[in-house]
Amino acid sequence: MELKTNATLIIIDQQKGILHPKLGRRNNPQAEERMLQLLGHWRRSARPVIHVQHLSRSEDSVFWPGQTGVEFQTRFLPAPGERHVQKQVPDAFCSTGLEAVLREAGIEQLVIVGVATHNSVESTARTAGNLGFETWVVEDGCFTFDKADFFGNAHSAEEVHAMSLGNLHGEYATVTSTAHILDAVETL
Repeated sequence: MELKTNATLIIIDQQKGILHPKLGRRNNPQAEERMLQLLGHWRRSARPVIHVQHLSRSEDSVFWPGQTGVEFQTRFLPAPGERHVQKQVPDAFCSTGLEAVLREAGIEQLVIVGVATHNSVESTARTAGNLGFETWVVEDGCFTFDKADFFGNAHSAEEVHAMSLGNLHGEYATVTSTAHILDAVETL
């Protein structure tokens, strides 16, 4: 893996609402620590960072505008010069202008972290891959929640996470680890 100097870190939905207990049991308790490790490296190497914020269309959502859940967690607040994209659906490319921003800046490589693996992370990574971006999803820098499948069978967050990553790997993105990404950053 060779990361270009303008490889862009995309941090999805690290808002206060994602910590709400009503979302249920999650996996990867160290995910935020991994995201912050990557964010620190991106900032030190002056690579681009894009923070994605979800503004829900559903009043019962933890991301409904006008309440604290929609706000970025303090530790993930965008720094001066870092781009901030707002979305209303899981896919960060849908009706946000994100593709145009990346194309105008000549960005070809994306490193995606955030939540939820099976939802906004997967849909954003699928579109990134379909649009031809070289896309990496950091498996230990994402998390999701316990979820029932269409037939009502319960699946643990670990199973949901693994299936979602399996859906992405090799077709839409390369699934990798924080350590692997940091090694690539350090070798430049």
